[in-house]
Amino acid sequence: MATRADVPALRALIERSARALCVPYYSADVVEGALTGPFGVDTTLIDDATYWLIEEDGTPIACGGWSRRATPFGGDAWAGRDVRLLDPQTEPAKIRAFFVAPECAGAGLGGRLLDRCEGEARAAGFSRFVLTATLSGVSFYERRGYARGAAERYPVPGGQIDFVVMTKG
Repeated sequence: MATRADVPALRALIERSARALCVPYYSADVVEGALTGPFGVDTTLIDDATYWLIEEDGTPIACGGWSRRATPFGGDAWAGRDVRLLDPQTEPAKIRAFFVAPECAGAGLGGRLLDRCEGEARAAGFSRFVLTATLSGVSFYERRGYARGAAERYPVPGGQIDFVVMTKG
């Protein structure tokens, strides 16, 4: 489980992951802009004990979480945060903030984290899931049973970033 002490290392992982794995889908300027808000560490996930990391030699190489709160995505600096608690009987859990070290992409780490998050959310009473996927993550989530929904676009310094809302259950 991620802790507040992991925040600097998580930031570094998120930056490396986004700069390497998102650039084929977004311009470098958009990725840099996204790192100021949409991509970032959300300490609410850490404080809620719903954010996980996989380490190698003490260094995070993958991270991801789930949330019982309404915020769909974004780090602490993202203005669109909504900490309202979701009702597991009527609302889906949010799958949040998955990033993998570029050298570990395709090694199954994201799947391990996603299984953990879905299992914990189910144990908390949720039966459905929603996430806001980067374009680079859409195919991964489709392979894991998520269906594409609406495309969304958000302004970031350097342009706009496109996401795809995806659901499961």
